[in-house]
Amino acid sequence: MLASAPVPRNIGVKERVSLKESCTLPAWMAGRSIALVGLMGAGKTSIGRRLAARLGLPFRDADVEIELAAGCTIAELFDRFGEREFRDGERRVIRRLLAGDPLVLATGGGAFMDADTRATMRREAVSIWLRCSLPVLLHRVAGRTHRPLLNDQNPEEVLRRLMAQRHPVYAEADVIIDCTDDSADITTERVLEALLGYRPPRRLSLALSTASYDVVVGEGLLARAGALLAPVLPQKRAVVVTDATVAPLHLPALLHGLAATAIETRTITVPPGETSKTLAMFGEVVDQLLAGGMERRTAVIALGGGVVGDLAGFAAATTLRGLPFVQVPTTLLSQVDSSVGGKTGINTRHGKNLLGAFHQPRMVLADTATLATLPPRELRAGYAEVAKAGLIGDAAFFAWCEANGAAVIAGDREAQAEAVLRACAFKALVVGNDEREEKPSDGRALLNLGHTFGHALEAELGYGTILHGEAVAVGMGLAFRLSARLGLCPQADAGRVIAHLESVGLPAEPAHLNRRLSASRLMSHMRRDKKMRDSKLNFVLARGVGQAFTCGEVAAEAVEGVLRDAGCLG
Repeated sequence: MLASAPVPRNIGVKERVSLKESCTLPAWMAGRSIALVGLMGAGKTSIGRRLAARLGLPFRDADVEIELAAGCTIAELFDRFGEREFRDGERRVIRRLLAGDPLVLATGGGAFMDADTRATMRREAVSIWLRCSLPVLLHRVAGRTHRPLLNDQNPEEVLRRLMAQRHPVYAEADVIIDCTDDSADITTERVLEALLGYRPPRRLSLALSTASYDVVVGEGLLARAGALLAPVLPQKRAVVVTDATVAPLHLPALLHGLAATAIETRTITVPPGETSKTLAMFGEVVDQLLAGGMERRTAVIALGGGVVGDLAGFAAATTLRGLPFVQVPTTLLSQVDSSVGGKTGINTRHGKNLLGAFHQPRMVLADTATLATLPPRELRAGYAEVAKAGLIGDAAFFAWCEANGAAVIAGDREAQAEAVLRACAFKALVVGNDEREEKPSDGRALLNLGHTFGHALEAELGYGTILHGEAVAVGMGLAFRLSARLGLCPQADAGRVIAHLESVGLPAEPAHLNRRLSASRLMSHMRRDKKMRDSKLNFVLARGVGQAFTCGEVAAEAVEGVLRDAGCLG
C-alpha cells in the first residue's frame, strides 16, 4: 500500500529550527542515518528537525511520509485498515527511507516495536530513544486529537500501558536520552552531545557451519547487555551462571542491563577456580537449572572467566539436549580464548577438559571495563593467549604485541580492545576452518601451541596453583625451544619469544616457576593428554614466529632433552 510512494522533499518547518554552528559526524557514521524513537509527545519531530539542521542532513517524519503515500491521515488509516495493516506499511516506508542517503528520521511511537524495523535500524542507522517521564508526556499530548491510540481513552492510562509495553523494547536503542521540560533547543544540544560522544562497540562476526554469532568488544557492555542480547535470545528468560568472586564485581551491572529490556533472570553462583570444573559441580549446576523450570528456549549466560564459561557452557550443551548459551567473559584470557569457538568442558582426575562438548554461543560480550578489576597476575596470564595468536600465524600481530604488550598489561583500554579483537579475529579464522577439530593436521589444533607442555604443568602443580595462561606461556617457550632443537626454527626465534613473554612479567621457562620439576613426571602427564593420537606425543611446533604447524610424533628423547635443558630434573 505504501512502499511504492515517492519520497517528497523536506516538509515545511512550522516552528523555529535552531541553526547554530553546524557539526560534523564522526567517520564511523559515514553512510548511516539517525532514527529517533520514543512515545508520542517525546519530541521526535521538533528535535529531529533541529538535529538535521545542525548536521546538514535531510529530515523526514515517518508519519508524514505514510500520510503522503496513503493520501489520508494516520487516524483514517487506523479506522479503515486497522493497526496491523498500518504497521506493515510503516515498516516498508521506514525501510525505504533508510535505504537511501543518510538522513534524520522521526519515527512513530510504535515503529520500533516491530522486530524487522529494529533490524533495519541496526543495519542502517543510529537509533536514539527520547525517554520521557509520564508527567512530561501527559503535558505534551494534552488536547491532541490526531493520536489514534488516545481517541476516547484516558491519556494517562494509555501512556502508562504503552510505557510498560514499549520501554523495554525502546531500551534496545543505541543511545538513550532522558528528556525533561527543557526547550527543544536545549534537548537537541544534549542529543547532539551524546551522539557525537557515542562509540559503538566493535563487532567480529563468526560464520561457522553450525552457527553464526558476533563477538562484541567494547567498554560498558554489561550495562547494555539487554539491548545487545535481546535480538539473539529466543525468549526473554535467562539463567546467569557466575562465581563468588565475579558476582559482587559485575553481576549487578549485568542484571541491571538485562532488566532494562525486561529479560527475566535467575542466578547460579559457584565457587571460584578450577576446582569448580568437576563432575560434582556440573551436576549441581544442571540440577539448579532444571529445578528452576528451564525451557529449551531459556538461555544460559556465563559471567566470569574460563572456568565459568566452560562449566556453564557444558551444562547448557547437555541440559534438555542443548540450551541457548551466551558468553560474557570477564578476564582477558577468557575474552581472547575460551569464550570463542564453542569448546566447553570439565576436568577429571585423569586430566583437564576430558569431558566436554562443542556448543557455540549465541553471542560473546567482551566488556573491556571488567579487565580493570583483574589482579595483575590474571591480566598477564590472559595476555599469553594474545601473544599466542601472533606466534601461530600472524607475525605482524606478534610484532604489534612486542610494541604494545606493556600497554595491554598496564590497563590501556584502547590497547586491550585492539588485542582482544585481533586475537579473536585470528581464532575465528582458525575455528571457521576446522570447527570440531577434525583435521588430522594444522586446523584448529594449531590453537594448542604450548598446551601440551602447559597442561602437563597444570596437572603436575595442581589446577589453580599455576594459572592456565602462565602454563601456556611456559609451554610456548618450551615449544619454540623444541622447534629449535629439532632444527625447525632459528634459535633466535625461541629467544625472541621467551624475551617478550618475560618482558610482560610472564614465566617463559620452567625455572621461572620456582619449583623443582621432574621431566619424567611431566612426560607421564603428556602421555595422558587428550591430544594424544595413536599413543604418540603430538605437538604444535614452529618454523618461525607466525609459522606454527602440527607436528607428528616427536621423539620422547628430544622432549625430555628440552625439559632438562630448561632446568627440569631427570
